[in-house]
Amino acid sequence: MSQVSGVNGSGYQTVIGLEVHLQLRTRTKIFTACPADYHGAGPNEFTDPMVLGLPGALPTLNREAVELGMMFGLGLNCDVSGFTQFHRKNYFYPDSPKNFQLSQYDRPIARDGYLDVEGGRVRITRAHLEDDAGKLMHPTYAPYSLLDLNRAGSALIEMVTEADIKGPEQARAFLEAVQAIAQALGVSDATPEEGKMRCDVNISVHKPGTPWGTKVEVKNLNSFRSVARAIDYEAARQARVLDGGGSITQDTLGWDEGGQKTFLMRTKEGEADYRYFPEPDLPPLDITPDWIELVRARMPELPAQKRARYVAAGVREADADTLSLDVNLSRFYDEALSENPSPDAQRLSNWLLTEVTGFLAASEQGIRDTALQPAHLAALVRLIDAGTISGKIAKDLLPDVMAGQNPETLVQERGLTVVTDTGAIDAAIDAAMTANPKAVEQFRAGNAKAANALFGPIMKAMGGQAKPEVVRDQLLKKLAE
Repeated sequence: MSQVSGVNGSGYQTVIGLEVHLQLRTRTKIFTACPADYHGAGPNEFTDPMVLGLPGALPTLNREAVELGMMFGLGLNCDVSGFTQFHRKNYFYPDSPKNFQLSQYDRPIARDGYLDVEGGRVRITRAHLEDDAGKLMHPTYAPYSLLDLNRAGSALIEMVTEADIKGPEQARAFLEAVQAIAQALGVSDATPEEGKMRCDVNISVHKPGTPWGTKVEVKNLNSFRSVARAIDYEAARQARVLDGGGSITQDTLGWDEGGQKTFLMRTKEGEADYRYFPEPDLPPLDITPDWIELVRARMPELPAQKRARYVAAGVREADADTLSLDVNLSRFYDEALSENPSPDAQRLSNWLLTEVTGFLAASEQGIRDTALQPAHLAALVRLIDAGTISGKIAKDLLPDVMAGQNPETLVQERGLTVVTDTGAIDAAIDAAMTANPKAVEQFRAGNAKAANALFGPIMKAMGGQAKPEVVRDQLLKKLAE
């Protein structure tokens, strides 16, 4: 439980559970052969009789969706064995032409799992398969709404947690972990900005030692930041209502991103309102141990396993966290690290997470949008490790390496190998000492930091090609004469 601070000094505890919807990466929709990749298409181009809810249209279950659901459940430490079954969940919304959703009720595909994240373990009640609804669009100042059914029938998996979330920070950490698992397994793109990962927050507040309060649901939050802000706002709002003598009703709320506040959408339905009953056209499905093992054998490495491997290779824990949670960075890093001979694991991590990501941020690109090759970044780091080039030269070369050029070739063509010839270095030192006699005087009078005033001009005179350690050693020797 987390303490809600600064709310009339009253100190309520929050109870938070999450419902996460992920659009599965299937080639076709979950109950029909209609293609699932509708992005870039015109409105209502990717529909068929099943999607439109036409009379006589019958569902055919997508095996790919089932196996992706199994894989996701295994990644969340869930039990996926035994029977699973689809039910009709009846509700009447304009974006659902069938007037029901094909979902799973008391026999979900995955159940009783958990995920360990910063802040503690979050238990997962269930994860179930279902079909998505269409999309309503509301033109500004128009007296009508538009309906696009391209998304309708897409395969979804909905994951429901126990009320174990302690606050907005843990909610964000949990969602980042779920996203990383989904992307690492390839079960979903899990991109909130594209609507492929959506989150509902169930939240209530109560005084310590009293029963839990009435929960409300904040629907369709499409960014992790919005989830955190909605939790903060709604916990404070409920505390204010209770302190004012009011009561909380079990409502469904929306989130106003512009106003940073919740608003009433509708009174919350109860389970009975949905009138669940088994889908008569889809028999129960038996998930056998043999089937589970076939799916498990296809599972790639999970983020937690990657993190442990990186730490064992000598990567700092904070860097290992960052790498393991980003599927594109981790794939690139693994390819670079696999080079023979391989670069230093931590130095490679430093370059990837600092210099490369800084370059990407400045150019508003992702790592897959550039021509940077893992082998080239590995070679650049090895050149630094071997003392062939300095860190400064490596940074100067980075834009060309990001454009796909081989750093070893660039160093040879441009004559950028580090200068270790002490004769050339001594000449640059003599010139710097002649140009700045005051710094020499200060050093010899006992001010050791005065040497820094000479070091920079020497490195500049050497074009950054002198090895810093050699330059400093030679400078100190000459100053001591």
